[in-house]
Amino acid sequence: MAIFKDIAGLRQWRQNLRGTLALVPTMGNLHDGHLALVKLAATRAEQVLVSIYVNPLQFGPQEDFANYPRTLDQDLQRLQEAGCQTVFTPDDGLMYPRGRQDISVVMPPRSLSTVLCGASRPGHFVGVCTVLNKLLHMASPEILVLGEKDYQQLRIVQQMLSDLNLNVQVLPGPLQREPDGLAYSSRNTFLSLAERQVAPLLAATLFDLARRRKTRHICAAD
Repeated sequence: MAIFKDIAGLRQWRQNLRGTLALVPTMGNLHDGHLALVKLAATRAEQVLVSIYVNPLQFGPQEDFANYPRTLDQDLQRLQEAGCQTVFTPDDGLMYPRGRQDISVVMPPRSLSTVLCGASRPGHFVGVCTVLNKLLHMASPEILVLGEKDYQQLRIVQQMLSDLNLNVQVLPGPLQREPDGLAYSSRNTFLSLAERQVAPLLAATLFDLARRRKTRHICAAD
């Protein structure tokens, strides 16, 4: 497996690469949802690059940056088993060499980024858009693979790429769920046993509401 930790090595590899490149950006602690994105990327590109970087710019002061699970060795093993042969693992010194104060950032559209998750996490999507722009400029992929689990993020990134005229195709990956219906997420490890037992009820309730709505529409049509 080729593991790049610097921009020069990554760009040299990219320059010599023949065929289409798909980038799957992650913050590590990989689960089956991430691996599904890697497999999806491999159906659309000759080469898949997975980035692993816990981006501090998208965490607020009271959020879980320090405790966010970091499992690089395990992640690399899982990627290799999934057939991914190229990984980019930058650190803070590479991504933010002058620190994170007084730097250029990418501002997402307010109409999309100040509601839902963005309303309670000010600055979060600025961090997401900034780090994704940096990764795109470093790796120069033709395809960017993002999961539909973070749907607000997906829409913001699509709008950002269009607004900035970046010639990158976004390939959405369907949301992946655990057997009991809970969406795969790295933060599921933070749940207590009791919380983990309750969490799938949210998905079950949403599916039930969707089914009832569909049933009412069918009855109304009849």
